[in-house]
Amino acid sequence: MLSHIPLEAFRVFDAACRHMNFSRAGRELNITQAAVSRRIKGLEDHLGAALFQRRGKNLALTPKGERLFQRVRATLDYLEESLEAFRPQTGGTIAIAASGSVSHLWLGRRLQDFGNENPQTSLRLLTSDTPSDLASENNDLVILYSAGEHPRWDLTLLLPEVLSPVAAPAYLASRGIDAAAVTIEEIARLDLIDYERFNAHWISFRQWFDRLSAKQRVKPPAPRYSFSTYVMAIDAAVRGDGIALGSLGLIDQQLRDGRLVQVGGEQLSTGYGYYLGLPRHKTVAPEVMRLYTALIGQT
Repeated sequence: MLSHIPLEAFRVFDAACRHMNFSRAGRELNITQAAVSRRIKGLEDHLGAALFQRRGKNLALTPKGERLFQRVRATLDYLEESLEAFRPQTGGTIAIAASGSVSHLWLGRRLQDFGNENPQTSLRLLTSDTPSDLASENNDLVILYSAGEHPRWDLTLLLPEVLSPVAAPAYLASRGIDAAAVTIEEIARLDLIDYERFNAHWISFRQWFDRLSAKQRVKPPAPRYSFSTYVMAIDAAVRGDGIALGSLGLIDQQLRDGRLVQVGGEQLSTGYGYYLGLPRHKTVAPEVMRLYTALIGQT
């Protein structure tokens, strides 16, 4: 049925619903009142349902008209939002891509600060854990989990990956644990919070224990809680559910404000890190360089 309805009819219907007046809808769309009436009548005929109740000069939506208006408005809003990426912006638009954990734990508040200081610049953040999405050259800047090399991006280290168990002070206090004195064997007996590894280079608690407890021969324990994302694991640790494996650079804010503390003295430097990338094969706009410099200055 939709293929037989002119798409313009939905735009006319939307304007008529918003104004509840065919004359005003026509002025918005630069068509006559009669043209609005014809398109509404044609839409009603196609759908086999009355959309408006007409009482003299007053209009009201029928129940079916109200349902259709809600769906048409949601669709038009979605299309308008989708087109934003193709419209020129007065101060330019910067497209930056980062993983979910980086976006949530580190990047988001820094983009907010940059936006407040540069109100003429629009920011578009792509959050994805898919490497091809992150490394797409459609982005102006990227933050990649890497060992420092990429064929299409010039990478500068933002945060080296250093992993250490972390927990909320309240969790440690409830178990009488001295965070500075706890041993790796004792950590293995606590409530461990882990996450699913979707990248072969990511480190979870099993790999952490394997690398650091070779001499102690601590058997890698099964986690008490396991989450689908790293962000959810950190949030659970902040709530006091147990001990998570903290990437210290990403959770700097939680460590500074005391929501999390390091547990024990063992840290693992993985050789990987989070790198800020500039494209090698396209010109970098001045506003992109401003954001690049601002993020580098935050490390």
